[in-house]
Amino acid sequence: MSKVYIFGHQRPDTDAITGAITLSYLKNQLGMDTEPRALGHVNDETKFVLEQFKVKEPKYLNDVRLQLKDIKYHKGCFVNEKMPIKEVYEFLTNNNITGVPVVGENKEFLGIVTLKDIAKEMFSGNFKLLDSTYDNIINTISGKKVLKFEDEINGNLIVASYKSKTFFDNIALTNKDILLVGDRHQIHKYAIESKVKLLIVTGNLEIDKENLELAKKNKVNIIRTSLDTFETAKLINLSNEIRTILHENSISFKETDFYDDFIEETKKLKHNNYPVVDSKNKCLGLIRITDIVEKNNKQVILVDHQEFEQSAPGIEEAEIIEIVDHHKISSVSTKLPINFRNMAVGSSNTIIHELYKENGVKIPNDMAGLMISGILSDTLILQSPTTTDLDRKVVEELAKQLKLDYKKYAIEMFKAGTSLKGKTKEEIITSDLKTFTSNDIKFAVGQIFTLDIDSIKDDIVSYLEELQKVNDSLGCKYTMLAITDVVRNGSYVIYTDAFKEVLSSGFNNEAFEQMTYIDGLVSRKKQIVPAILSVIE
Repeated sequence: MSKVYIFGHQRPDTDAITGAITLSYLKNQLGMDTEPRALGHVNDETKFVLEQFKVKEPKYLNDVRLQLKDIKYHKGCFVNEKMPIKEVYEFLTNNNITGVPVVGENKEFLGIVTLKDIAKEMFSGNFKLLDSTYDNIINTISGKKVLKFEDEINGNLIVASYKSKTFFDNIALTNKDILLVGDRHQIHKYAIESKVKLLIVTGNLEIDKENLELAKKNKVNIIRTSLDTFETAKLINLSNEIRTILHENSISFKETDFYDDFIEETKKLKHNNYPVVDSKNKCLGLIRITDIVEKNNKQVILVDHQEFEQSAPGIEEAEIIEIVDHHKISSVSTKLPINFRNMAVGSSNTIIHELYKENGVKIPNDMAGLMISGILSDTLILQSPTTTDLDRKVVEELAKQLKLDYKKYAIEMFKAGTSLKGKTKEEIITSDLKTFTSNDIKFAVGQIFTLDIDSIKDDIVSYLEELQKVNDSLGCKYTMLAITDVVRNGSYVIYTDAFKEVLSSGFNNEAFEQMTYIDGLVSRKKQIVPAILSVIE
């Protein structure tokens, strides 16, 4: 099984982050390969918790859309730029592919070569030019080494097809020439005296000792082949390095590119083969259009949420294998049966605590610290109406294990997280904002916990302007923010103008105004959202 990502909702709170970490630890102890991730900025309260129990902050997860790395493409399928054309052709046919990426010495992507390119070279290439190496030529024409003084062999091909006198009279050989000849020893001597780049003796014929000694003196490269001159001339161009017939500006895709974007692009390009590279242009392999049916959708476990709107972008493309949540069941659907643990408790960590017990996994102190923090945060130190006897029991157990005064610790945790200093109004409003949809009406409810109520009251006009901007950017009809005072155990409410009538009806308050205080209103899940739904449904 591939790595499974475990994460809470967007704009995560302490319960979402700690729940992802504690559940990931449990799953890994049970033999899975999981990793906790965060879908958004980790708030100050959660940072305090992670630092308190010395746990690393989860990495950010941008989305779970299908990427090319999730496709079973041909990894490691590429050839070096110095490989001869003939070997590349054999590589293509042996692997039953029609194209292959070409790379440099450090596997950097240079271009792509196809069977069509090789066929074109065989029929209409520059047959007089050879740009190869000594070893490539030997391999291509089944040759044998006679004398080798250079590795790189570049020059003009000449075939000694005339009789000797005609050849001497009409062909002026130079050190840039590559001569193909049989057992014509006078021409051998002429070529060696002219210091040709390479002498290829065909038909596996011998070279006079005198000519061989002269060749050593003049440092003339010599190869002998059992092929006749016609066969040699026909094959030798295929010893050219494959870089000589590369496509210019070849298209490549990064392994992190999204599958949907790749498909759209291929519809325009209409090729069959596409190189896959990393962020540094290092070639990773080849993806073919026929490969795209074999996909490995990302596997995920959702914690503290189940609504797609609150989850990672691209969640529709992922394979949800489990959900652990304590909110109302939404319209979530999966392709296959999954483990779905939903309980009417105050925190996801309460459920996760029970999963540890059910599976007989010991809870280490760092995980216990995260669990109790998530529960205390979500239940407002066990004072929220969502709090259950099970939440209280779990907190007592964990506090005893940690030898922790949980009430004193919770106040420190809330103090760390409720300061508004240094935050923009947008950050304050969106720090824990969730969207909901009912009867095609989309609305958003945010909640912050703070002891600094006056700073918001003193700048209420600016906050309302920012709230409207957030509402419009989300495409919502209504947006509200509950400003919860953890000491008074109630909330002040601000809202976009269109929301006033709904809130007045939902909370039975005809005099509902901005910054109306509602005593005992502390739970978005159990109090605020149900009140809104009772009006709009």
